Amino acid sequence: MSPSVDDVFAAHGVHVRPLHQVISLLRTDWRDLGELVRVSTAPRRSVEDVLNALGDDLERNESRFRLAPATREKYARFGARDRKSDPGLLKTITSYVENVPAPLAALDHVQATPETVLNRALWLDERYDLATAKLLFLGDHDLTSLAVRALRPDADLTVVDLDDRVLSYIDELSERSIRTLHTDLRVGLPPSVTGRMDLVFSDPPYTPEGMGLFAARGVQALAEPSDGRLLLAYGYSPRHPALGAQVQRALATLGLTFEAILPDFNRYFGAQAIGSAADLYVCQPTAKSKKNRGGKGKAAIYTHGPQSVESAGAAKPSLLDKLHEIATEGGLALESRPVDWSVSGPEGDAVAMDLSADPGPWLLRTLLGTNARRLALLVPNSHPDLTNAEAQGALNRLVGAKYRLRLLRSTPDNRHAIVVADAVEHQEELLTRAHARLANVSLDVPPELTDARLIDLPRHRLAELLG
Repeated sequence: MSPSVDDVFAAHGVHVRPLHQVISLLRTDWRDLGELVRVSTAPRRSVEDVLNALGDDLERNESRFRLAPATREKYARFGARDRKSDPGLLKTITSYVENVPAPLAALDHVQATPETVLNRALWLDERYDLATAKLLFLGDHDLTSLAVRALRPDADLTVVDLDDRVLSYIDELSERSIRTLHTDLRVGLPPSVTGRMDLVFSDPPYTPEGMGLFAARGVQALAEPSDGRLLLAYGYSPRHPALGAQVQRALATLGLTFEAILPDFNRYFGAQAIGSAADLYVCQPTAKSKKNRGGKGKAAIYTHGPQSVESAGAAKPSLLDKLHEIATEGGLALESRPVDWSVSGPEGDAVAMDLSADPGPWLLRTLLGTNARRLALLVPNSHPDLTNAEAQGALNRLVGAKYRLRLLRSTPDNRHAIVVADAVEHQEELLTRAHARLANVSLDVPPELTDARLIDLPRHRLAELLG
């Protein structure tokens, strides 16, 4: 039995758009095989599969084809669409961008223009079948997810980001129709999105380290790497082509091929060193990409700021000595660990960590993701969770059922603080099992969160769940 048109489309997954174009062409006039291939850009064998699947709905005149007039309405959903004529869409996206929270200073983010954000959404919708694709955004301060949602209310969209404020903003504007999860890609990718996506979009840090890390996480996120695509923004100055070569080598090392590079596709408010513009890389993973297992990324991946590739790195030994002294008060056995809340480690006696490079979110995630009798953390004295009584109270409310906190400001010096967390007597189970699927820990979880872990929830969802 010949396959149906739907079967042929399903076999092409998210790359079915050219076959939709074939149907659209056949609805309007007689077409020969060469024209169908040339205009749609679909491979000849794929076009032939469509023609065979249309069966009696297709009329043939020697070497030309068209849909029978009586059947054209049946395929009306494949007609050409033009959303660029909607003037209100750009106005809406402009208002989103104007009110997005200012980027965290440590992340060196430059905002894309509203026109770029809209063009990204239009291009994605024209190129891929967003009605069936699972699309992941690795960081989305530019709010491309909201533009896609405005175009495609039926799209399956997920955003992971380091900035809890951005996740809250997207949640609010999308009315929670976009799934939002917290992560720092240097630490890891949430398990609930790993190996489940069809498309990944990102505008990563423009260093070889940053591009390589974000691309590796993107490959990890794809359900079938060779069938999926990574869409990556990247720009470099033509005065420094060697930097572009380094980044392209980093991507090639991951087994990525450059299916297309669209020059100057992205425009920015800033980034003048690269002409306020960046290309769009369309990357197809190869079989080599499947062997990629990621691992931990370096903290220094940005082009400027305290976490740039030229930054100083770990805290001075004298600061760590004071941290260890406070951690072991009362004779507790000391264990020093690297920053990592992605997996559940063994319960510790006194655990010390250097969070002096914390851009803001690490402190809460470390408190949630580490189980110990005492946890001692070195953080910046200007940390947003410590700056005033309101912020300190909010942090205590989130973790109070697990730890009693002591906030030692200006210790060991005026640039640092030490947060001491001592386990309370009867800890809330949900807080001690932060790496378990929420469905396995709590019965009172919204359906969209059942596959997520507590450690991966945006801060505003944490407050709701723990409240």
